[in-house]
Amino acid sequence: MPWKNGKGETVEIAVFPSGASIEDFDWRISMAAVAEDGPFSIFPGIDRTLAVLDGNGMMLEIDGRAPALLTTESAPLAFPADIPVTARLADGAITDLNVMTRRGGLTHSLIRIEIDGATPVPLPSPTCLFLCHRGTVSFRRNGETGMLRDGDALLIEQATATVLEIDGEAIAYLVAIITGRPQANG
Repeated sequence: MPWKNGKGETVEIAVFPSGASIEDFDWRISMAAVAEDGPFSIFPGIDRTLAVLDGNGMMLEIDGRAPALLTTESAPLAFPADIPVTARLADGAITDLNVMTRRGGLTHSLIRIEIDGATPVPLPSPTCLFLCHRGTVSFRRNGETGMLRDGDALLIEQATATVLEIDGEAIAYLVAIITGRPQANG
């Protein structure tokens, strides 16, 4: 689908509620190819976390912050999606992983995991997405088993188990969607 600002395309991995548009999602996980420097789309009331999956990285100029270089080795970077952000590519196109949640009702986390053998992956919330970016892994959870390869994702909803058992060799990412509204003071 085209970016909100019309300057690129994204592949939607998962969205809630199902079928939600770019304007009315509660949470959204996607990958995008970034081929040129330019501004990010503005999403009012949305928090975003970005990780570089492939390519030589990009410098993010986030309003009110020092510029940040994001590479495949960097930890994912969280920032508000409703402030000006400009990307400058380090050396050629990149592919990124983007997680967005609607502020006030949801938060999220995104972590990069290097899998080398049997690895228990904690599931910090009832809604998680495990993305096998590069490699092959088998998984086991609540008697369910399966195999994930490059680019495969496993969406876990209403998780009752607290751990996803993973075995194999891969670079993976775990997204946790956390429900909760900030508590009022007083």
